[in-house]
Amino acid sequence: MYTVRSFFAAVLILGLPTTACAQEKEKEKGKPESKVVYTYPETSITKHSIVINGERIAYTATVGHLVLLDEKGVKRSHNFYIAYTKDQPKDKVNDVAQRPITFAFNGGPGSSSVWLHMGALGPKRVLMADDGTSNGPPYTVVDNEFSWLDRTDLVFIDPIETGYSRPAEDVDKKEFTGYSEDLQSVGDFIHKYISENGRWSSPKFLAGESYGTTRAAGLSGYLQDRHGMYLSGIVLVSAVMNFQTLWGNEGNDLPYSLFLPSFAATAYYHGKLDKVRFPSQAVLLDEVERFALNEYTLFLMKGDRTTKEERDAMALRLSVYLGIDKVVIERNNYRIGTGTFTKELLRSDSRTIGRFDGTIKGIDRNDAGQGYDFDPSYDLTVFGPYTAAINDHLRNTLNYKNSDKVYEILTGKVHPWNYGDAQNRFLNNAETLRAAIHKNPRLRVLICNGYYDLATPYFATEYTVDHMFLNEAFRNNITMTYYQGGHMMYTIKAELDKFTSDVRKFYDGAMK
Repeated sequence: MYTVRSFFAAVLILGLPTTACAQEKEKEKGKPESKVVYTYPETSITKHSIVINGERIAYTATVGHLVLLDEKGVKRSHNFYIAYTKDQPKDKVNDVAQRPITFAFNGGPGSSSVWLHMGALGPKRVLMADDGTSNGPPYTVVDNEFSWLDRTDLVFIDPIETGYSRPAEDVDKKEFTGYSEDLQSVGDFIHKYISENGRWSSPKFLAGESYGTTRAAGLSGYLQDRHGMYLSGIVLVSAVMNFQTLWGNEGNDLPYSLFLPSFAATAYYHGKLDKVRFPSQAVLLDEVERFALNEYTLFLMKGDRTTKEERDAMALRLSVYLGIDKVVIERNNYRIGTGTFTKELLRSDSRTIGRFDGTIKGIDRNDAGQGYDFDPSYDLTVFGPYTAAINDHLRNTLNYKNSDKVYEILTGKVHPWNYGDAQNRFLNNAETLRAAIHKNPRLRVLICNGYYDLATPYFATEYTVDHMFLNEAFRNNITMTYYQGGHMMYTIKAELDKFTSDVRKFYDGAMK
């Protein structure tokens, strides 16, 4: 998931100065700087069972750190993970080497794996209201009948500085907080885990969400080229591989076309569009997508060459699709970004809407201004429940006692993030995934999209895939699915059911 702007502001303004002042006072007293040395609890191994699709599955949960070393044998990092492996009957104990294994992670950068872990994939999940909203504290964790354990073993990875993962003593976190650095760290973890647990014969899968999809696309190349590890499949949830599709600014008009269908779907959900003209969401999106690819893109391309008649007509047309006043559209130069849309759509109702899920409403202190005070689809919906769930689950179910440090759910500690070769341009690693498929034609990819995701909109993902230029023989290697939800569509029970059904079909197909 992507961290909200106000969160980073709190970290930068409130967190760092206090530490710096304390260190200066120590220096002034002539005392050496105190160094925080973390202790790492022993690996915890526990036995459990769960019923999935009417079948009781016995499984082992392993929680701990895998230590990565450099080429000289010196510790580089303590990588925290949680693994769930299906127990095999005594007469089939060797079959574990043939069972699929999936490595899962979220994004940020700066997010732990908690969202996929406790929301959809793992054997336990947060109990949310059926519509995906929070039930309020205290929160409840239940058996997850939608877990992927019936199809695959699961290993949840927390990248360095998230969860309980940390650099080794005297190792600078900058060695992990960048695009290439992250790929090496996570990729080398996967290589070591596979080797130490005898899983080289297992079909190997990745599952990533948000920036985790960027990581997964990059790993498809890194694992293949560095370690000779070829994957069977990748699941991308709320994907982003080409960041040019997301960051609209001066000189980059592309996102304004690509966000338009998700904005329209959200406006339709909130009853802001003409239901006579658009009797269904499907009718609406069919028209808006064609408009976005054609008339609107051509209009944006012309810049100041547009005539007054063209501008007047465009303001009216966009107002019909966005559900906001054409004067607002004119004042924003016919380019509506997420910040404007989330504040403007329900301004007359004194409500804002979420970025991660445009169906969720929030209330700001003032109705005036640009942009919301907070993202209601994060702060009101998932942050509290998922934080409580993972901490309770680790301590009381998985018997992992770690009181020395905070389990970092979503942190700004990884920033500034180093984009390496893409520092002065938009990162686009869709080419890495294309090359991986061309080198490994058996590689299958499932991309899961939420219609109301205003962070990584589905139309931007379609654009990215359409511009990968996969050979025609491999285009069916990628499957796209769609849900009536947002960035985390699985918080809605009906969509979680559909999501799980789609994933099971994907695994069955990839294993043929």
